Amino acid sequence: MARPTVADDGLELLTGPRVEPLLRAAVEHQGGSLHTWSLDHVDSVPEQSTTATYLARIRWAHGERNELLGVSARSGDLVPSDERAEIFEDGTRKVAVWLYPHDPDLAGLPRAAFPELMAETLSGVLPRPVTGDQLRLTMIGYRPRRRAVVRVDVLDPREVFYVKVLRSKVFDDVHRRHALLRDAGIPAPEVALATQDNLLVTRELPGAALARALFEPGDPCTAEELVALLDSMPATVGALERRPPWSDAVGHYAKMVAATLPELADQLARLSERIEEELARYGGGDEPTHGDFHEGQLRVAGGRIVGMLDVDTIGPGRRADDLACLIGHLSTIQRMNARQEAKVRDLLARWVPVFDRRVDPVELRLRAAAVVISLATGPYRSQAPDWRTQTVAMVRSAEALVRQVVPDR
Repeated sequence: MARPTVADDGLELLTGPRVEPLLRAAVEHQGGSLHTWSLDHVDSVPEQSTTATYLARIRWAHGERNELLGVSARSGDLVPSDERAEIFEDGTRKVAVWLYPHDPDLAGLPRAAFPELMAETLSGVLPRPVTGDQLRLTMIGYRPRRRAVVRVDVLDPREVFYVKVLRSKVFDDVHRRHALLRDAGIPAPEVALATQDNLLVTRELPGAALARALFEPGDPCTAEELVALLDSMPATVGALERRPPWSDAVGHYAKMVAATLPELADQLARLSERIEEELARYGGGDEPTHGDFHEGQLRVAGGRIVGMLDVDTIGPGRRADDLACLIGHLSTIQRMNARQEAKVRDLLARWVPVFDRRVDPVELRLRAAAVVISLATGPYRSQAPDWRTQTVAMVRSAEALVRQVVPDR
């Protein structure tokens, strides 16, 4: 029997040497000359599409500069938004290529990338006009064609804003979710400005990031408070559009990891099938949930939670999904020293039993394992130098969580 044809999602093209002629053609089309390049970030949906960015040194007429190039390839036809980029052909397929910050799906990114434009944007928010040299912009995160977050420090007097650069199809929904939580007394970020090109400008929350406070002396907060914050979300959150939890896509993420480390394919397939089979007995749930609850989303001060970030994903679900997300993230923090590892292990040892009293312990660990598998796509996607070692360690962590509650067959 003939093997089924696997759709070419562009991963091999965009992560190998054959992409260089495309990059050179794109740069020359812009009037430059490509000097050097290296792969920076990869997002792949197996058998559907791949988007990659490249750090490039480019010679322009006015001199050399470091630039960020983006390329998207698809197994099928290009989508309408691809036409906002430059379309090039490698002989067998068309790809969309752009030069940062002109991301074809993030219309507001150029405004958020340049201090002069950002100063104009904030003119209606600040009590006085500012110029570009009075701002410091820091890119917090950029997922090509999906979203970006930029920190804006206003100098003298100091004020901090965070700018979410969003796709048009999700902008109104994200804005509405912020307002819903603020109106209910949840310490979500205050929206200072919403723009026509889909920038959501929020004010900085008080306190320090839990991700940093984890490693300070003492407890950053209690497990009971984490549960209470989630349980205090208004019931109206449960009536919002349902977004699938991370565990629903465990098979998808397992394939993504296997695409980069084929030697783990069989192990990941068995693991994801096991998780899916065991979770099938739990319903979808209608509790108000955060949807992406982890240490990077919380602000703490004086041992208490004072803020909750990134509320774009709130909606109905199961409390175990949120608590499992936190466990999954804490279980996979990279590059800790021995003291930091001991601190995180201690917190998990004391927090997980509290979570076990709130939700089904078996469900909690299965969903946490699914989160870990989703996170295992990160080291390769961000091109971490030791991405193979990190990925293998994450898969083993997921397997250990499953073995705690599901006997080996």
